[in-house]
Amino acid sequence: MTDDTREINAAMRAKALSRWEGEGGALIPTPAAETIDESELRILARLGAALLDHWDELSRSSQDRIVHRAKTLGGPGDHAHVKEELARFLRVHRDEG
Repeated sequence: MTDDTREINAAMRAKALSRWEGEGGALIPTPAAETIDESELRILARLGAALLDHWDELSRSSQDRIVHRAKTLGGPGDHAHVKEELARFLRVHRDEG
């Protein structure tokens, strides 16, 4: 895969993440999340896209730990919904890379 293709895929993933957040998928604000500025969000989006590019190379154990951590970042009672959204997102987007 070329660098241009990776950048396009990363941009598509960032757009999908933004759309997901706009649909109500945003994390419940926490003191740490409230202090994240736009440049940090862009960095997080790039890290997320890079992780997704290499998702299938990770061990199942690593994937499980990452998904578990991601679903527990929100507020209480949010975990099942986030787990479903994460699974759907990974199914749709990990094969694009």
